[in-house]
Amino acid sequence: MNDEKIVEVLKSENEDFRKLYIEHRHLDELLTNFTTKHYLSPEEEIEKKRLQKEKLFKKDKMAALIRDYRAHQPQA
Repeated sequence: MNDEKIVEVLKSENEDFRKLYIEHRHLDELLTNFTTKHYLSPEEEIEKKRLQKEKLFKKDKMAALIRDYRAHQPQA
């Protein structure tokens, strides 16, 4: 099973994964808002970095859940 299918299964079956996925998408939207600006204030730069780190943390947690799901599936 490929990662996309596992993501769909986990989104429907695993509440923790679903929350991480939604939060990750929200952070992506917030970061997109920063890229539309030509100039970021120092405070905005700090916030952008914080959001990037949080997004990466959530992505890493989702990847761990995907690996765990794959490890516990019977081999085809």
